[in-house]
Amino acid sequence: MTAAYDVGGILLERPFFVRRLGHFHYLSTRVKESLEFYTKLLGFQITDTVDLSPRIKDNELLAKMGDPHLYFTRYGHDHHAFVLSSDRIYEVRGATRPPQMTVGQITWQVGSLEEVVNGHRWIDKQGLVSFRTGRDTPGSNWASYFHDPDGHANEIYYGIEQIGWDGRSKPPAFHRGFMAAPELPQIPEALEVQQAVDRGDDPAAGRSSLEQGPFDYAVGGIKLNRPFKITSIGPVRLMVRDMKKALHFYRDKVGLRITEEVVWQGHRCFFLRASTEHHSMALYPEAVGKILDLSPHSLCLSFGLRVNDYRQLKDAVRFLKDNNVQVRELPPELSPGIDYSAYAVDPDGHLVQLYYYMEQVGWDGRPRSPAERRKTSPGVWPEALEPLSDTYGGEQFTGPWA
Repeated sequence: MTAAYDVGGILLERPFFVRRLGHFHYLSTRVKESLEFYTKLLGFQITDTVDLSPRIKDNELLAKMGDPHLYFTRYGHDHHAFVLSSDRIYEVRGATRPPQMTVGQITWQVGSLEEVVNGHRWIDKQGLVSFRTGRDTPGSNWASYFHDPDGHANEIYYGIEQIGWDGRSKPPAFHRGFMAAPELPQIPEALEVQQAVDRGDDPAAGRSSLEQGPFDYAVGGIKLNRPFKITSIGPVRLMVRDMKKALHFYRDKVGLRITEEVVWQGHRCFFLRASTEHHSMALYPEAVGKILDLSPHSLCLSFGLRVNDYRQLKDAVRFLKDNNVQVRELPPELSPGIDYSAYAVDPDGHLVQLYYYMEQVGWDGRPRSPAERRKTSPGVWPEALEPLSDTYGGEQFTGPWA
């Protein structure tokens, strides 16, 4: 590719630049149990729900779906970082779900609405036809969606709604959704809000997502409902059927950069980053799942959650085990750039990787060599750790924990 697009005054190969992993969506066969796992145990807070049942005219399909809701949840100020819904959502919408597809979407934040709109046009020209574009509600994020070679939905977006000190999301009357690519420029969100208030709509009518007590755990000087706090999401780890096609999509189309390649038991595994973190996405051959004895129902090896520090990571593992959650450790070679981590198994059999540290990649784009990294052994968790040069580096969680 050649640098042909002016993106905020910088010449790039595509008309958008992915800044970070934004949010993630799991499809569930056990929605009630999974919602309990992600909210009560891991600490995601429900900001909004969408009931799909009024849109489904076939009662037989509706009965098959079970819980007809989309659950939008947050750990911080973004309206949602994690979405959960029934795996029948494709069927009731008249679409076909590819085999082993349990990821509803993988979402990448770009820098502006202009990048979303120009990116949508560019994606279509690449033969990666967008299956939806416009502005989503709830969440108010401008977005364009397209599929990877295995059928995973990817989204580029700008401008997700922010949740403030009162924990309330926008009321539905404040939503201004679009079902097509918008004309540019658009009015700012501040003017949208003012127009809604001028109409007499109540800004306090939105749903509250503030957690209720008892706040029994003292964590870093704050009382919380559990002995840890999620401070970031990702990376997403996918097992792919055709590595060449997957790399072409995520590197050459989405624009992620390859940080490192690891050969594990003869299988080439790739780790790609969006910003300075060692990786936001990892790609493994499908055969890796069989070697690790993972659930065969999904091509997603795991979804990551960072907690604030090493002490919280150890406490999180203990807390989950005490609540009868299965916790696994996988070979550390499969997550270079992370030293200590553990994988909680959700009610559907998905793995959720818990970690506290991610290696940072600097101006020269080079990761550490394996010899320079901290050595870990499965099952061995020191009481405390010596700092690395980039310990507590990278983007930090900015708000209060609760």
